[in-house]
Amino acid sequence: MNILMLGDVVGNKGCEFLKSHLPAMKKLYNIGFVVANGENSADGNGVSHNSLNDLYDAGVDVVTTGNHCLRRHDSYDLFDQSPYLLRPANMTEAAPGRGMCVVDFGPTAVAVINLLGTVFMDSLESPFQAVDRLIAEAKEAGARIIIVDFHAEATSEKRALGLYLDGRAGIVVGTHTHVQTNDLHIQPAGTGYITDLGMTGPENSVIGVKYELALRRIKDKLPTRFDNASDQRYFLNGAVFTADDKTGRVTDCFFANITG
Repeated sequence: MNILMLGDVVGNKGCEFLKSHLPAMKKLYNIGFVVANGENSADGNGVSHNSLNDLYDAGVDVVTTGNHCLRRHDSYDLFDQSPYLLRPANMTEAAPGRGMCVVDFGPTAVAVINLLGTVFMDSLESPFQAVDRLIAEAKEAGARIIIVDFHAEATSEKRALGLYLDGRAGIVVGTHTHVQTNDLHIQPAGTGYITDLGMTGPENSVIGVKYELALRRIKDKLPTRFDNASDQRYFLNGAVFTADDKTGRVTDCFFANITG
């Protein structure tokens, strides 16, 4: 099965760009399953009813999120009602929704696990301990291909989890930093890995935010309300992984990027 993993989709315009390009990508690469991180898919941040519908309409099968996922209280019902919308599994038990789903394709089943890093981020359950439990649950549910979206700040933490799961998860990808890394590869025991998928959003921006607003926060140290950039050039960052339906191991992987 060819699986397309997409980095953080930023804002309404990012969703529109995805809708205009994803159908052709799925046909070109014979994609059987699509996972996209949607924690910034609503303008501002978080996920809304409209942005979630946009992602599904574009052709995304499972939507993962991250540290901004619960910023919008009016979206809490989405996490409880949408089986293929995930929030990080190592959040508190009081959080709405779920951190893993299993999609049954008949000949094979795919589990998607969403985790949040703890280095330079909130203090949560250890993602390393949480993932041990979740992989056991995924296998018990019949999943042969296991995918992990690790939404984390530190590249070291992402890399450590990738190696920790080598041979136990089929695909481990990092999200959150919105900048695609060039370390896409297959690890020794067959796990496809990349430290960060990047984003789908405006090209001339600071990780999707208007440059002048980011500069005000970074350079001048002043409180700033971020707005998404409205640049005319958008790009899509992602990677395709070919996973064996029986073993769950990745046999091939390559970048799938579009600028337009």
